Amino acid sequence: MYSSVLSATISGVEGVPVLVEADVSGGLPVFSMVGYLSSRVREAQERVWTALRNTGLTFPPKRITVNLSPADIRKEGTRFDLPIAAALLGAFGYLEHEKLQGVCMAGELGLNGEIKGVRGILPIVDTAVKNRCPLCIVPSANLAETAGFCGIKVLGVSSLEEFLELAKLEDWGASLVSEPESKEEKDEEYQDDFSDILGQEAAKRAAVIAAAGFHNILFIGTKGAGKTMIATRLPTIFPELDREDSMELSRIYSVAGLLGGERTRIRTRPFRSPHHTATAKALAGGGAYPTPGEITLAHKGILFLDELPEFSRSALEILRQPLEQRKIFISRVHGNYEFPADFLLAAAMNPCPCGYYPDRNRCACTRHQVENYLGKISGPLLDRFDICTEMREVPGEKLKHRSAGKTSEEIRREVLRVHEIQKERYKGTEITFNSRLSGKETEKFCITDKNAGRLLGKVYEKLGLSVRGYYKILKTARTIADLEGSEKIRENHISEAVCYRSIDKKYWK
Repeated sequence: MYSSVLSATISGVEGVPVLVEADVSGGLPVFSMVGYLSSRVREAQERVWTALRNTGLTFPPKRITVNLSPADIRKEGTRFDLPIAAALLGAFGYLEHEKLQGVCMAGELGLNGEIKGVRGILPIVDTAVKNRCPLCIVPSANLAETAGFCGIKVLGVSSLEEFLELAKLEDWGASLVSEPESKEEKDEEYQDDFSDILGQEAAKRAAVIAAAGFHNILFIGTKGAGKTMIATRLPTIFPELDREDSMELSRIYSVAGLLGGERTRIRTRPFRSPHHTATAKALAGGGAYPTPGEITLAHKGILFLDELPEFSRSALEILRQPLEQRKIFISRVHGNYEFPADFLLAAAMNPCPCGYYPDRNRCACTRHQVENYLGKISGPLLDRFDICTEMREVPGEKLKHRSAGKTSEEIRREVLRVHEIQKERYKGTEITFNSRLSGKETEKFCITDKNAGRLLGKVYEKLGLSVRGYYKILKTARTIADLEGSEKIRENHISEAVCYRSIDKKYWK
């Protein structure tokens, strides 16, 4: 007898439908599995067969063939245990064929029949929705992750015994299934606040502009000036993700195995801060079958690289493509993978190994050492920063006479207002922030008055800017104008944006 059920495999962060077929026929007793399977999927043969027997089921000796179609896509992981078991139950007559029609399922089996949670359950449920399945069966451990999906019932099961009991009910008891409740609390409550920062008003202003327009930002200055302190507080001034972005990011974290337990949904923008010893594969996503790296885990959020020159050259240069295309492509022998990478790059660095350059009274580095240190940051990568802000040590007077600055909550409201302006301006397009404008779109949406246009032309010639640098100034000025509630970009907006592009000329000549 023949039976089949739908499941899915993961390619990058997307689900790909897989039809699990089982055929039972006469002949020598043998259990064979085909369909371009990894070793972990082949091991399902022993897990499934033992789990079925330990559930109290008996099977006559038959020739069993299991196929996972399409056969040209490699199947990876333990998520096919449950659909293989279901297909076998249908082929041996323990389940009616109609029960498995229009049902998508995934789950790992223990030898005692327990159904265990798996990675990547959200892309699998998403695949079920796209294939118009009315029901998706998942491990109970993964059920909370599926809250928020519309147009499909999601059923959580914890054992094969429970699975078989539900199969006896009409439509698997789907009419009794209620949508999992979505927790209302935030994923993370930040303890740090912008009001903790003493002085550094210029750097804080730059950080607000970066958050408002999603601009890449580089903090450079003497050691202990507060570069890392400001960068780590950037997440506290971002509004929560909207539902669409939250679901997209949750799918990525589901594939990476970072959802589960108390954390079932990503609602705040991620902040990823890899150590400077991180390799290019750790940033991009590595392995024979790549999983999301730090670049993808920072999608819709912030990737912070502290001590930027200490990263390897290969790790830094791998950032160039995703910063432009907002996605990253990885090629392996078994296929090509695409991962989303729309993130804000924030970085911090000292101007020299000792951290005091250009103060020659304290800097002990030779000119050659300084040049070598700064030379670790290539020109093309440096050109991808919209904002470069310099930070100096805070004067002792400000430490003694501390004045309360704006709190993160106050700044967040200001940032949210600018986000809403951009949302309204770019309604009907795929643009989300000023920094995401293409060259043609920049000309359309970044309208300057005469004085501003004249100033920008002079700056372009005098500073020897690249075309990318020219447009980055315009886009940063657009954000500054939005913060001030100005429809047109004026001369003072251009002037401030130019300041953020000219500081790097002080160090890189």
